[in-house]
Amino acid sequence: MQSTVDQKEIDTFAALSDKWWDMKGPMRPLHSFTPIRVDYITDAIRRVKGALPEQTPLQNLRILDIGCGGGLLAEPMARLGGTVTGIDVTSPAIDAARTHAKASGLDITYHCQSAEDLAASGVTFDIIYASEVIEHVADRQVFIAAIADMLADDGVIVLTTINRTLPAIALAKYVLEYIVRIVPAGTHDPKKFVKPAELRSEFAAVGILLDDTTGFAPRPGGFTRVANLAINYGISGSWMRNKSDSGYESL
Repeated sequence: MQSTVDQKEIDTFAALSDKWWDMKGPMRPLHSFTPIRVDYITDAIRRVKGALPEQTPLQNLRILDIGCGGGLLAEPMARLGGTVTGIDVTSPAIDAARTHAKASGLDITYHCQSAEDLAASGVTFDIIYASEVIEHVADRQVFIAAIADMLADDGVIVLTTINRTLPAIALAKYVLEYIVRIVPAGTHDPKKFVKPAELRSEFAAVGILLDDTTGFAPRPGGFTRVANLAINYGISGSWMRNKSDSGYESL
């Protein structure tokens, strides 16, 4: 079996691990992106599962945050009532996530582990999301197969990522990394950017229908949803049929 782990990516993010919760540091774009990501994930869950409790909408839901980094998304998901597990292959990031969760009084389970290794344990989750992650993995098919292995029968999958278009490459790679420098140089490899149609096709191959998309665009103080998918976008869905009836076999 191939691996999703890219050592170059690990080294890049390991160097930033003491900056995860610095709101003015290199993770500032992710902090400003977090509220709209939380909104899209919770909306995707409602779309598949129906109405959620008002006060703790994610209660009784087992949630997996793949590529959790320092816990920027895992923490708000836990505050919304979810039983959250976060995994990342960068050990210093997991250390930062554990430390911050403890200081914040949040019960989140963190593992320094790849998606495929966790999938091998046989665990399943009601909600799986990978936000700004799939464009960093070494083998997308192995990554998707691991998600399919872990997604429960009526589970919801949500991804946010960067489109492989000229505007996205120009902005995410060159402008943000080398001109305005709000993203560390070397963070992105444009060859790993992925088009929505490619994700739909690759997830369909394992029986998962990604049937909703939205674009994200910056605005003063954060991000907003837009119809245009040319740069940043979210995509979500669930099994085409019940997992046990989908014909999917673990890879």
